[in-house]
Amino acid sequence: MIRKKLLVIPIIASLLVGVLAGCSSTTKKTEEGDSLPKIGTTIYKYDDNFMSFVRRAIETNANGKATVLMNDSQNDQAKQLEQVDTMISKGVKSLAINLVDPKAAQSVIDKAKKKNLPVIFFNKEPDAAVLKGYEKSWYVGTESKESGILQGKLVVDSWNKNKDKWDKNKDGKIQYVLLKGEPGHPDAEARTKYVIEEIKNAGIQVEELAMDTAMWDSAKATDKMDAWISKFNEKIEFVIANNDGMALGALASLEKAGYFKGDKFMPIVGVDAIPDMLTKIKEGKVVGTVLNDAKNQGKATFDLALNAATGKDVLSGTNWKLDGSKAVRVPYIAITKDNLSIAEEAYK
Repeated sequence: MIRKKLLVIPIIASLLVGVLAGCSSTTKKTEEGDSLPKIGTTIYKYDDNFMSFVRRAIETNANGKATVLMNDSQNDQAKQLEQVDTMISKGVKSLAINLVDPKAAQSVIDKAKKKNLPVIFFNKEPDAAVLKGYEKSWYVGTESKESGILQGKLVVDSWNKNKDKWDKNKDGKIQYVLLKGEPGHPDAEARTKYVIEEIKNAGIQVEELAMDTAMWDSAKATDKMDAWISKFNEKIEFVIANNDGMALGALASLEKAGYFKGDKFMPIVGVDAIPDMLTKIKEGKVVGTVLNDAKNQGKATFDLALNAATGKDVLSGTNWKLDGSKAVRVPYIAITKDNLSIAEEAYK
């Protein structure tokens, strides 16, 4: 009996060594994972087409460099502020925030300031005074008016080449409808203003038949376009959309109404150059769009957030530049059938 007990002891000892060795290995892996800086990130809503690509770019760039706590704010500003509180409590070293409402930037900063945390806002630009008021806040996005100007040039160039066919009432004016993004959003306001200004600057007269918000949403844009076709029908000569999601929604409505068969065509322009839009340009159903470079916006956001999280200058080791508003501006590019490859490359 004693001999049996003596035999059991070495077996138990060897098992304990194995277990302890396993614990040591697991602890080491955990420590390695924990050694990566944590970056707290929110997207105003996951089902926004363009923002899904920005999110993917952030996650791709973070691989092996940082742990990203990614959140869907579901277009709810109160929810987003709760998410910021939660991420701070989990020990993030920086915040990358795609605001639901740009006016809420100060509330985010007030929370971050208590823990001396840096904040990178992206895609929805806060007021310049808010950024200036906190030394550890920056912005990554675009020059909003540039997209409107480039979209206006697309309208002008395509109209001048096709006005004999597209000017249905032969009055020399463009009768247009415009699908607007979220009211008050800097991009929506700038795109709406500058696209029309650019057309007028080219000496082309315009007449607005209708303009309304579809909140960046494809389904809402289809409903708006259905109503406009019912009301104006053949009077509409051009469809201008603040983003590709709404442009594709308008396209779906027009297809239901019998457009894009035979000679029945409606020129459409959008902004973002998302893959679904590029397919429609390739098919000849859309005139053009403006590349809103999701890949580089995501990369710039992550680069700045990582540098800030590790206590470095936000531009350290990057090619990005800050303007006078503490912002990195990623340039837009006009896209037509002739240069689709540029946009396709951006979304790889």
